[in-house]
Amino acid sequence: MKHPSYSPGHIIALQMCSGINAQQNLAQLAQQLSCLPSARPLLVCLPESFLIFSTCGADTLALAEQSDSYQAQLGKLCRQYDIWLAAGTLPIAADNAKYYAASLLFDSQGKVIAQYNKIHLFDVDVADGTGVYRESNFTQAGNDLVVVDSPFGKIGLTVCYDLRFSGLFSALQRQGAEIILVPSAFTTVTGKAHWQPLLTARAIETQSYVIAAAQAGQHENGRATYGHSLIISPWGDILSELKNGTGYISCQPDLSRLHAIRRDMPVQSHQRFREHLL
Repeated sequence: MKHPSYSPGHIIALQMCSGINAQQNLAQLAQQLSCLPSARPLLVCLPESFLIFSTCGADTLALAEQSDSYQAQLGKLCRQYDIWLAAGTLPIAADNAKYYAASLLFDSQGKVIAQYNKIHLFDVDVADGTGVYRESNFTQAGNDLVVVDSPFGKIGLTVCYDLRFSGLFSALQRQGAEIILVPSAFTTVTGKAHWQPLLTARAIETQSYVIAAAQAGQHENGRATYGHSLIISPWGDILSELKNGTGYISCQPDLSRLHAIRRDMPVQSHQRFREHLL
């Protein structure tokens, strides 16, 4: 296979501080999109829970019943701004009084070309103001890996807590992923301890670009998120970071460099425990 010797389109990671009102969050998103650079093609990556950062899972579940309407609004934004959009997560109703935390990839015509349902659910205890997190109470876990071709390279989709499971990332790389998205809403406690090391490790292990758009700040629902959106190269270099506040960071992936790294250090072909990975 001949790999491109040019740099593909630009990628942006948008940092947000989403609240409990979906329409207000969409208005915040539209305002940020109006300030984007003019380079095209352009992929805009949103954080986890960009559409609603609710007080309780029941509120998010109620919103999931309206997901078609919100997808239509997002598609309209893609057409208006001529962008591809990796829509962090938005809730989509499942069949069992739960919802999928779905990461949707839209093309610049507003068409959904991929959907990844978050596989690993955040059922943990954290020493912060919330204390107990039980995503599985309202969220239905997904099962399927998603890698999709695009003008930016082959994109693998993950969400937040997936970051702790290296087997998932290795499986995405084996399916051809060159760019792996990690939309997130990391807690401040776990973010300070693990966010950057985990993202860097996943980039180095898979020899892929890792794009991590994050929620940042104090939210209406009482939660606090870590921020520090990051873009990391296949060699593990931090290419860009936005520590606090709202805004964006960007990069233009160099796929020829990526494949040179994989050629010179072919770690995937050296993997002896592949059958034990996801």
